Amino acid sequence: MASNSISVLNALDNARTQWYHVTAIVIAGMGFFTDAYDLFCISTVSKLLGRLYYYNPTTGKPGKLPHSINNLVIGVALVGTLAGQLVFGYLGDKLGRKKVYGITLILMVICAICSGLSLGSSPKAVMGTLCFFRFWLGFGIGGDYPLSATIMSEYANKKTRGAFIAAVFAMQGVGIVFAGLVSMIMSKIFLDFYAGPSFSSDPVFSTEPEADYVWRIILMLGALPGLLTYYWRMKMPETGRYTALIEGNAKQAAADMGKVLDIEIQADQDKLSQFNLANEYKLFSHEFFRRHGRHLIGTMTTWFLLDIAFYSQNLTQKDIFPTMGLTNKPENVSALREMFETSRAMFVIALLGTFPGYWFTVAFIEKIGRFYIQLVGFFMMSVFMLIMGVKYDYLRNTNHKWTFAALYGLTFFFANFGPNSTTFVLPAELFPTRLRSTCHAFSAASGKAGAMIGAFGIQYFTQDGDVGKIKKAMMLLSFTNILGFFFTFLVTETKGRSLEEISGEDGGYDEPPQVAEKRTDDRPENWEDESKKY
Repeated sequence: MASNSISVLNALDNARTQWYHVTAIVIAGMGFFTDAYDLFCISTVSKLLGRLYYYNPTTGKPGKLPHSINNLVIGVALVGTLAGQLVFGYLGDKLGRKKVYGITLILMVICAICSGLSLGSSPKAVMGTLCFFRFWLGFGIGGDYPLSATIMSEYANKKTRGAFIAAVFAMQGVGIVFAGLVSMIMSKIFLDFYAGPSFSSDPVFSTEPEADYVWRIILMLGALPGLLTYYWRMKMPETGRYTALIEGNAKQAAADMGKVLDIEIQADQDKLSQFNLANEYKLFSHEFFRRHGRHLIGTMTTWFLLDIAFYSQNLTQKDIFPTMGLTNKPENVSALREMFETSRAMFVIALLGTFPGYWFTVAFIEKIGRFYIQLVGFFMMSVFMLIMGVKYDYLRNTNHKWTFAALYGLTFFFANFGPNSTTFVLPAELFPTRLRSTCHAFSAASGKAGAMIGAFGIQYFTQDGDVGKIKKAMMLLSFTNILGFFFTFLVTETKGRSLEEISGEDGGYDEPPQVAEKRTDDRPENWEDESKKY
């Protein structure tokens, strides 16, 4: 039975783009704005924490977070994110997308505020409370990944679905830009009023006491977008696909989506019952792996490999900037000046390199397709990182620092006009409705496992500014990207088709096994032609 014979699914697939779709993008996208801001602003804050809480006069150098503490402060939110993705992804399929969606936002808001209120009488106590709240902040952030992607994919029509999901994810780029911008503005404001001398002039007063307020304000401001969108998130109805295909309530689905789309939709309860009977296989069943095993391996491996490189770049750039001459050496500036210069460099790289890539994906994903954008993105990232690794001695010279910055920015551009966007989109389209949120969670959690390797592992190569180690890190990341290029061949093109057709819910169950296998094995460029046969 084709899904287009069920009125509510047909209405969703062929709905014209209207204001409600834009509203859904903004509501879901603000969650990703918050996610990105909270995860990446810690990169600008961590150096300031080192100077405030870990200054040792006997070293003759500015305070710096010990490697283990630095890894915890930066990486603990990623651990929480991984756990949150798995838990909320599963609950999204069991309890409903909307019921769980509000919980994630409340958790993010509370923990963002509490992160800034981290208190204690010793550095160990402050870092301990900060890490505690950032773990639970990450837990809430993790839930937003599978839920936002699933909700947007199930609301969108089949012609613009990829662009809509990519637009939600593109708010991550806005969040990264604002992480640098807010850090830059706050440090500049405090600099104007409380500027201290450089460390070489006065080691003690070069760390301005007022700087302790700066990092707290920056972290707490991460709660603001969530607070502003909570009401509207709670007003969103449950997705029509969840209500119809999982709850089995065709009448409620037709009523909810009819109101949203401003049309009258038939309930089709009898047709829906037949449709659901044909798709009852479990997640870890042989039938699931026959239909979707290759795709799940593909989405998990590509997201894992991508995030090793993507999070390494974002979280370790604070260590690379001084080496490449974009910021002054810590000894030559005060604590707030160091934060300002690091934030400014991050902001420029994000605005010119990171941010445009997301929106290029939104503009071209329905024209070029997910598969080719991901393939080219991985390849170009690998090329640029290899160049930076091989020629690092030449590029780090201050005379060539802008060439280095351009190559660094292009790597970000092709990450976002490439696998960073498509690895988010594809898991929201490839899997059946009953398992969509869970499978997206598996893929996203695999990505966060890669991110932890970047946060905990790659930082070992970059934190001390050792030129040889940074070269090795760049070449290692080039290798992981080329692996991502090859693993991309495990996924397939999804543009222009309904979710039920892509996942095989749309009548694929009654085909002979050899036909189903043939459809799964087709090359991406043949999908569009092959889909007309079924």
